[in-house]
Amino acid sequence: MSNSPGSVPPEPPSFEKRLPLALALMMLVLLGWQYFFKPAPAPKPATPPANVTATSSAPTVQMTGEKPAAAAPVSQSAQAAALAPVQGGAETTTEIDSDLYHIVFTNRGAVVKSWVLKKYKDDAGKPLQLINTESQVPLPFAMDFQAQKPAFDANAVLYQTQVSDGGDTIDFSYSDGKTSIQKSFEFKKDSYLSTVKSSVVDGNVNLPHLLTWRGGFGDSKVFKAFSKIQTVHYDPAGTGFLWWDKSFVTNAAGKAKNGPLSETGNFTFGGIEDGFFAAVVLPPDNTPLEVRTYSDGVKIGGESDPVQYAGVGLSVAPQNSFLLFVGPKDSHLLEGVNPKLDRLIDWGTFGIIAKPLFQSLNYVADHWTGHNFGWAIILVTLIINSALFPIRLSSLKSARKMQKLQPQLKAINEKYKNIKINDPKKAEQNQEVMDLYKREGVNPVGGCLPLVLQLPFFYAFYKVLSIAIQLRHAPWLWVSDLSGPETFFIHVLPLVMIATQFLTQKLTPQAGVDPNQQKMFMFMPLMLGFFFYNLSSGLVLYYLTGNLVGIVFQLIVNRFMPAPIPPPPAPKAPVRSTVKK
Repeated sequence: MSNSPGSVPPEPPSFEKRLPLALALMMLVLLGWQYFFKPAPAPKPATPPANVTATSSAPTVQMTGEKPAAAAPVSQSAQAAALAPVQGGAETTTEIDSDLYHIVFTNRGAVVKSWVLKKYKDDAGKPLQLINTESQVPLPFAMDFQAQKPAFDANAVLYQTQVSDGGDTIDFSYSDGKTSIQKSFEFKKDSYLSTVKSSVVDGNVNLPHLLTWRGGFGDSKVFKAFSKIQTVHYDPAGTGFLWWDKSFVTNAAGKAKNGPLSETGNFTFGGIEDGFFAAVVLPPDNTPLEVRTYSDGVKIGGESDPVQYAGVGLSVAPQNSFLLFVGPKDSHLLEGVNPKLDRLIDWGTFGIIAKPLFQSLNYVADHWTGHNFGWAIILVTLIINSALFPIRLSSLKSARKMQKLQPQLKAINEKYKNIKINDPKKAEQNQEVMDLYKREGVNPVGGCLPLVLQLPFFYAFYKVLSIAIQLRHAPWLWVSDLSGPETFFIHVLPLVMIATQFLTQKLTPQAGVDPNQQKMFMFMPLMLGFFFYNLSSGLVLYYLTGNLVGIVFQLIVNRFMPAPIPPPPAPKAPVRSTVKK
């Protein structure tokens, strides 16, 4: 019966009276529960299906070999107790298949045997394999322990494998009854970003360890692929400007020739890269990341001696948990993951020119040349040379004035021809020459200015062609890849460039140059051609286009600004003959 509003409720029974009643009720409930309700049977361990079809947000997973029993979920406790013995019965593989990649895991060591990017091809036209299959070092995501290690080889034992129902997560577990190891990989169907976790617990002690990627990364089919691989990390504490910037750190294999090199800090990211692709981790905020650089000798086809490949180990001890990006170094893609990842695209010393140059090439290719970067390079080169037209014209005018001054310069040189270089009168000769230049309004170094201005653009083109993923395998006419040398037995573009260089030198006025020196300069195109022969075709195309523009420009200038007529040679004094009488 309820109390009316405002009434005072009766005083409840005391604690001593309630306790026996409560105990009696509890006993009745327990007896009744056991009589009327039987315990439910224990659930059967889940076995991953042979073929798991992905949902709209999960990759497809396929497992081959013996189906292992379900593994315990990955524990995140730093004090996890050692499990009962857990191991796989036989070696199996698990395939992760998404819109962007195809990955093959093996439960022997819980490592990756294959990581293929579907949207990118190697030089043989096959989907790009990021793992160097010729390497004999441990496969990617093998463990390297920093101090204490398990009594067994964590990279050789057979792990139990469990795949989530959606097919987006794969877990590996192993335990010998004392030490337990767990790895977890979580993927997305349409993203190059995944999540990786790992832990090693010996008793109640976490064993710090690194997850490694060694023996090669990226496109192993390119020329001297090992020379393009390096470890990277971004340290926001690093300061600087342009080429003095110390925030983005790279280490080639040579840095670890005397043993692994470790660097630890609150890095924004760290990992490994080649010219066009990267595998980097992004640790949680304010978590120190260790980046270890290895140097691994790997024998490649046709070579008797091994070459040194840079490898990387990554750790956020005592347990690893980080985001992993494995994919192309595309600026738009990288900035979408983390704005700092854009630093993976190293525009070099003249980045202030290289990045706008790439953006210009990209715009011209998208809007003017039907996505053909070869014609885009030609058009952008024409635009650059047109912008430098006033400077080049001024330089040619200066060269013409120098030609007119040749008789006077020759007279000054004749006046001091017997003077040694350390003679005080040599200063008088130099002063007379400078007075002549000043009086006639001639800049003696004006002819070099266009060449000096071209150097930053040349270097910028070199960087763009070596790092811009959009230009990788970009074709033009007979050239299959503008970012690399021609694949023909004879490289046509460098030979044409040599011919245009000879013609350029012949048309360009060379005032004040000794005839013997002019003959020596004629060998310069051959030296230049040798230097360019194995460089990227896009860089040769840029230089060749610049030569052709210079030739046309020089012909026009020679037509409307002809070279001065040299003065007639001085008459020779008559030779007197002496006749003896």
